[in-house]
Amino acid sequence: MNADTAIACLCTCPDADSARRIAQALVGERLAACVNLVPGIGSVYRWQGRVQEDQEVLLVIKTMRARLDALAARVQALHPYELPEVVAVDIAGGLPAYLAWIADQTRPGDPD
Repeated sequence: MNADTAIACLCTCPDADSARRIAQALVGERLAACVNLVPGIGSVYRWQGRVQEDQEVLLVIKTMRARLDALAARVQALHPYELPEVVAVDIAGGLPAYLAWIADQTRPGDPD
């Protein structure tokens, strides 16, 4: 697990307002370079012994593996769910300039 690897994190939110608030905080705090908000996600899951079905907004969060722990902690602090989804997957490849941009935008303390 290389800290210099770009990753995409998935996180579902119950509504557009909470999704937007979390996305703004993550980008504003340089924990993410970009967050896509994908509305209209239907989720079926088991929670507290029952099968649930909800409409949610999916966040697709681009960051670096080195920022994952801080990002996950911030999502947990901001999220209305008791147990928010934070699932990270390595970005296996992509446009090198875009991957470098993710790294630059998530570097702590860098000026704009």
